[in-house]
Amino acid sequence: MNKNFILYLFLLLGINFLIAQNNFVVPERTDKNLWQDFTYDMGNVFKGVGYAYSRPLHWQGNDFLKLGGVTASTYGLYLVDGDIRKEFIRQKENVPNVLLEYGWYAGSPQNNYGATGVVYLTGLFTKNKKLRRTGVLLISSATATGFVQQLTKSVAGRARPGADFGKKHFKPFGEGATYRSFPSGHAVLTFTNAHVIAKQFKSPWIKAGIYAIGVVPGVSRIYQDAHWASDVFLSWAMSYFMVEAIDIYLDRKYDEKYNNDKSHKTSISLTFGGNALGVVYTF
Repeated sequence: MNKNFILYLFLLLGINFLIAQNNFVVPERTDKNLWQDFTYDMGNVFKGVGYAYSRPLHWQGNDFLKLGGVTASTYGLYLVDGDIRKEFIRQKENVPNVLLEYGWYAGSPQNNYGATGVVYLTGLFTKNKKLRRTGVLLISSATATGFVQQLTKSVAGRARPGADFGKKHFKPFGEGATYRSFPSGHAVLTFTNAHVIAKQFKSPWIKAGIYAIGVVPGVSRIYQDAHWASDVFLSWAMSYFMVEAIDIYLDRKYDEKYNNDKSHKTSISLTFGGNALGVVYTF
């Protein structure tokens, strides 16, 4: 087993411990056995995915404004994708290899589902309700975002920057990994995990640390010339909205809730200023 995956797994286990300690409650007695809890949870995984996919049918004015904001931000990055790529290539020598390797292994689907499965099974077998609900949210969010990401990148057929075809080269349903750039699967899965786990904490410092870890794989994929900056931004935005939708659905199914403070809103946006641009996540 690769040492970077082991590091990633221990990192998630450490976060699981923090989640448990952050809100440890002696489990209530219940008539449900382990199998009943498991089947209930897996049902909510699939129902949560379906709920997220159905949300566009219920969108209102503000929702379309958010969609417009993400679209405009993605297009804004698309316009400067080439310049960003050149700058990242120029700076790549200064990036520690461990970060690049971590980005690859943390965002690989098999590693991601292995780690999220550990979170869920820990909650299930220890009867820790918070970890169990967190595991359900992780699995359902990864499933929802992963499927959309795979479908979108196949339909779009955008060439990866390393192919040297340029940012404008698209070949819908093109064969091979060369035409699977838009959006980034690694960025989708790891930011999904980060957003889910960060929701468990109130401390902005802990949240910031978790999000910092969550964006490393997406950024590393730009350094590795595997994705454009616009690919990665769209992946982060997709993850954010999928997690939010499924979390609202799960509020109806579990006593553990992460949305009690309705006055506190989070948002993700792109900022421009002078010669700089960046992604701002407000929580």
